[in-house]
Amino acid sequence: MANILITTRSVASCATAVSMLQQAGHSIKVQIGVGDMPEEVMAGLVAGVDALIVGVDRVTRRVVEAGAPTLKIIARNGVGYNNVDLDAAAEHGVAVTVAPGASAVSVAELALGLMLTLSRSIACQNQCIQSGGWERPMGTELYGRTLGILGVGTIGSEVARRARALGMNVLACDILPNHTFAAQVGFPYVPLEELLQGSDILTLHVPATPETRGIIGRAALARMRPGALLINTARGELVDEHAVRGAILSGVLGGYAADTLLREPPLPGDPLLGLDRVVLTPHCGAYTRQAVERCGIMVAEEVLRVLCGEAPRHPVVRH
Repeated sequence: MANILITTRSVASCATAVSMLQQAGHSIKVQIGVGDMPEEVMAGLVAGVDALIVGVDRVTRRVVEAGAPTLKIIARNGVGYNNVDLDAAAEHGVAVTVAPGASAVSVAELALGLMLTLSRSIACQNQCIQSGGWERPMGTELYGRTLGILGVGTIGSEVARRARALGMNVLACDILPNHTFAAQVGFPYVPLEELLQGSDILTLHVPATPETRGIIGRAALARMRPGALLINTARGELVDEHAVRGAILSGVLGGYAADTLLREPPLPGDPLLGLDRVVLTPHCGAYTRQAVERCGIMVAEEVLRVLCGEAPRHPVVRH
């Protein structure tokens, strides 16, 4: 019997995944925090654990070392892994896995929903009516507008399909372009500069890496079309939030919608709070019944493989 610690609400709420682990004879402990769990708390919880299933909680070197020598796998219930110290995991022989594709449709649909919310001022109009008003700001159709997609992986490709179905023009930028897919869906790959300048709406779907952190800052925002919309359902680290606030207040940016922030949850005084043209959701892109089920099963399968001495199917490969 192995000890499994789950700190992510999504997997803990997936009855199928929990049942798979329990039926294999393993002991499960669930510890859900609010936002990023403090390092000292994680380090205390992981001692004696064989498998750690996490969401956004940081798995630092201290946490990995606290789990040694029993810890065998850190299973992320998504595709991002920037919250895990890969060097420490490798040094202690701990596998790090992800669940690619499980939440692609859910995140893509949220990205489209955020585009519609900003284009039609849905959130602002609801708030106005709830407060006793009845104002109708002029909206803009998505049809015929140009959507720029930064990162055309599993999620970005789903966004591209849906955008084309809505009659949008699509531009894309990716370090590994899939020209076959682009030809099928009907869009060109362009350099980042052209993507910024040519997009009415820019949506971000790249991981947080040394090359992409802060990629949307003052310089990038200045190159975008006046009044363009920015959508971020990827990682908060991609965006300079203070620069976005300035661009919103000056009218350079028409609106910003984000499902992920630099600090989650945000503190009072966060630069994105209190702005009419900013719409925020609580990192819920993958939180649908279907995505939770798919992701939970994938995570459970990875944990069971590693605990049985097998190699995982979706390990994070260090470059």
